[in-house]
Amino acid sequence: MRVDGLFSTTVELLGKSIDLRAKNQNLVASNIANAETPNFIPKTLAFEEELQGALKSGNSRGATPAITNPRHINIRGSGGGLQSVSGKVIETPAKTPGKDGNAVELENEMGKMTENQVMFNASVQMLTKKFEGLRTAIREGK
Repeated sequence: MRVDGLFSTTVELLGKSIDLRAKNQNLVASNIANAETPNFIPKTLAFEEELQGALKSGNSRGATPAITNPRHINIRGSGGGLQSVSGKVIETPAKTPGKDGNAVELENEMGKMTENQVMFNASVQMLTKKFEGLRTAIREGK
C-alpha cells in the first residue's frame, strides 16, 4: 500500500530541512576543524532558495499543471519536488585570508554553526508538534 501524500507538505518540508541542516552542520564543523590548515577554504551548503523553489513549484513529481486562466485553482502536490533538493556546496572564503592562506574566520563559523543549530532545533520542534497532533487525532478516533 502506497502512502504518498499521507503527510502534509509541511512534514516533508520540515524533514528535508532537518536533513539539509545536518549536512550543513557537518560542513561548518569541518571548517572549524580545519581552522589551522594552510590554504583551506571554508564551505557551506546553500539550499534555502532551492527549497523555496521546490515548495513554490508545488506538484513536481510529474508535469506541473498549467494555469492558463486566472480563475484556475493552483494545485499543489504533496511535496515530491522537495525530495530532489540537495543543496549546493559553495566556498565561503574570508575577506582577508591569513598569512598561511587559510580563509577560515572562527567567529564567522561559530556564528553559522549557532544559527544552523537554532534552525535545526526549531524544525525538529515543529515536526514533533505535527506528529503529536496526528497522534492525538488517532487516539481520539478510538
